[in-house]
Amino acid sequence: MGPPTERITEDRTPPDHVDVVVVGGGVIGISTARALAEKGLSVAVCEKGYIAGEQSSRNWGWCRATHRDLRELELSLESLKLWRRIDAELGIDTGFRECGILYAADDAKALADHEAWLARAVALVGRDALDSRITSPDETGALMSGTSRRFAGGIYTPSDGRAEPQRAVPAMAAALRERGVKVLTPCAVRGIETSGGAIHGVVTEHGRIRCSSVVIAGGAWTRYFAGSLGVDVPQLMVRSSVMRTAPLDGGPDVSACNQEMGYRKRLDGGYTIANAFHSYHDITPDSFRLLVKFLPALRSQIGSIKLGLNARFFEELRRPRRWPLDRPTVFETARTLDPVPVESFNEAAVTEFRKLFPALNPLRIEQAWAGYIDVTPDAVPVISRVDGKPGLFIATGFSGHGFGIGPGAGRLMADIVANDAPIVDPRAFRLSRFFDGSKIELDGGF
Repeated sequence: MGPPTERITEDRTPPDHVDVVVVGGGVIGISTARALAEKGLSVAVCEKGYIAGEQSSRNWGWCRATHRDLRELELSLESLKLWRRIDAELGIDTGFRECGILYAADDAKALADHEAWLARAVALVGRDALDSRITSPDETGALMSGTSRRFAGGIYTPSDGRAEPQRAVPAMAAALRERGVKVLTPCAVRGIETSGGAIHGVVTEHGRIRCSSVVIAGGAWTRYFAGSLGVDVPQLMVRSSVMRTAPLDGGPDVSACNQEMGYRKRLDGGYTIANAFHSYHDITPDSFRLLVKFLPALRSQIGSIKLGLNARFFEELRRPRRWPLDRPTVFETARTLDPVPVESFNEAAVTEFRKLFPALNPLRIEQAWAGYIDVTPDAVPVISRVDGKPGLFIATGFSGHGFGIGPGAGRLMADIVANDAPIVDPRAFRLSRFFDGSKIELDGGF
């Protein structure tokens, strides 16, 4: 089972009409709804399971600019500005703390990679916008207080932060409900109705909602849902495994990772720990359909991604590609994706944590879980209108970066929907880049 999230009051009665329906109640959907509502638009969020039930509550909880793909860097910086204001503006506690994030370098090569990224990042946004710095072996050790290892150095960003994934998005959603946003759970959207090529409503399991715009922010489900509308979203899923410890006395406050493991101190005094750069891909029929587009990513991940053929392949093979809207759909029978964690990945991570911080032993693991991360061929999200489908927008493929970048991504998506000046240049996030002859490039950010 995934980690327990804070639940909000359920609302299953759909409104007759809103300006925008957001499909998906994760961090991207809720952040988009908030930004749309701030623009004066009426919004309904429809979540088939429960708020933040999938990857939005299962991630590390990092909110960072450090080592972002440079195409995401400006959006990450804008998102951090929003994280710092969310609690005060909504009267909630997301658990956000500006604790700093450190990437420790195991060797000289890793340190050189950090130095190269920092030089490129500063050239892009300027030194005033980014407070990242290269750290010496001594400073790295001090930031990882109590570590038994001497690192080659690292890269540290004091203004990066952390929040509590099981708390943050439900708290935001509850605050939006109090401000008039309809947050419907559990309420699966079965499909979209159009008239003359334009959207005029959605069909949910609880009835119709008339609207002129729809934002699909369904995370791992986005490709499947969009495909039923004739929209090709090149996206696959990777399984990420995470665990949490019981509360501990002491330990580092700065969140950090090296090549083996990443950690974050939780507000309860325990740690969230995960394998830093290893993931698992359940082979599905889409793995073959999208093989050509994902080849560059697959080559770059050799040695760090494990492939497996299991029951999920046959489950997805049997799924219909189209379905009637007057009957229950897979969205109502599979409310929440709850994959099994990869034990070997978690064991390697906790072993490394114990070696780094021997004074924190004995260490008790209270829970382990996994989640499906929605990944694009270039590991950069899609935040885009859909060409040829007036009123249809997609925000997906955040490739493991969605929680931290979520508030900024939601603001950008709302800007695009409202046809307002965008918070950052959206060109890098357009869906059409995968079909207009643009070269698929991986930047090297983590």
